[in-house]
Amino acid sequence: MLTSLQLGDGQNLGTASGKIALDCSVRKTRQGHVCISTTDFFFPLVDSPYLQGRIGAANVLSDLYAEGVGDCDFVLMLLAACRDMEEKEREICTREMVRGFNDACLEAETTVTGGQTVLNPWPVIGGVATAICREGEYVKSDGAEVGDVVVLTKPLGTQVAVNVHEWRVRKTAKWMELSKRKILSVEDAEDMMHAAVCSMARLNRHAGSLMLKHHAHAGTDVTGFGILGHAQNLMDNQSRPVGMEIHTLPCIANTAEVEKSGVLDFRLVKGYSAETSGGLMICMKEEDAVAYCKEIEEIDGEPAWIIGKVVEDSERKAKLLDNLEILEVSSER
Repeated sequence: MLTSLQLGDGQNLGTASGKIALDCSVRKTRQGHVCISTTDFFFPLVDSPYLQGRIGAANVLSDLYAEGVGDCDFVLMLLAACRDMEEKEREICTREMVRGFNDACLEAETTVTGGQTVLNPWPVIGGVATAICREGEYVKSDGAEVGDVVVLTKPLGTQVAVNVHEWRVRKTAKWMELSKRKILSVEDAEDMMHAAVCSMARLNRHAGSLMLKHHAHAGTDVTGFGILGHAQNLMDNQSRPVGMEIHTLPCIANTAEVEKSGVLDFRLVKGYSAETSGGLMICMKEEDAVAYCKEIEEIDGEPAWIIGKVVEDSERKAKLLDNLEILEVSSER
C-alpha cells in the first residue's frame, strides 16, 4: 500500500536504494550534517502511568539507538490525555505519564523541548526523537555480511507477560486454566510481569552507543512485528543478498511455557509475538559480538546473546532453525 503511494524521494541514508528507513529517517541536511529522527507512541500496557511514560520514552529512543547513535539531541512529546476519566484522575494520570517520560529522557541525557497534547479515549504517550551527527557517527542499517552473527540485547516475551498479568488481575478463564493445570503460580506470573516491566523501561542507550566501537554492520530494534518480522525487514534492507538463521530465542522465564500450554497462541516461539521497547538486534563479526556482549553486560548488568547468523541467500529470507533453542531468562527481584 505504502509503495503505491510513492512516499519518500529515495534520498534516505543507510538504507538499500535510499528507501524509507526501517527505524529512523536518516537525512543529510542542507548544511551537510546528518539528521536522524523517529517517532512512536505507547498505549497503556502497565498499571502505573509513571511506568507507561517511562516505557513510552524508552520505546521512542530505541529507534535512534538502533542506528548506533548513543546521544539524542532533543525530544518532542506527543501526549493524549484520557477524556473519559474524571478531572482529578485525568490530572494525576497525565502528570505521572509526563513525569515518567521526562525521567527517562533525563536519564538518556536529552530534553523535552515541545510537543502536542490532545484529548483521547485512551491515555497515550510518545514522541519524536532527533539526533544530529556527522557521517561516520552512526551505523547504516544495510551492511550485514555473510558470516556475521546476530546479537539480541533484551529477552522476548513482553506481550505474553503483560497479557498473563491482566488475566491474573481480572481472574479470567485463561488464568484459571493456567492455574488449574499448574502452568504458572501467582508468584511466577508476578515475576514474569516484573521482568517484562524492567526490560521495557530499560533504555537501549548503551546497546546503541557501543555499536560503532564494536564495528556493527547493521541493526534494528525488536518491537511490534516480533523478532522474525523485524529480522525479515532487516534482511530485505541489505545491500548484499543475505538471509538470517536464528538458532536461539532468549525468553523471559515461563513465557514460552505459557505459549506451549495452548491457552493462547501468542506466536512467541514462532517469532511473531509483538514486543514493546524490545532489544536491539545487531549484525557484526563473531569476535566483535563476543566483546560487545561482554561489555554491555558489564555496563547494564544485563546479558545480551548471540542468537543467529547471517548467511548467503538470494531470497533474503529470515528464518528460525528447526533445532531452535528456547533460553529461559530469569530476573532477580
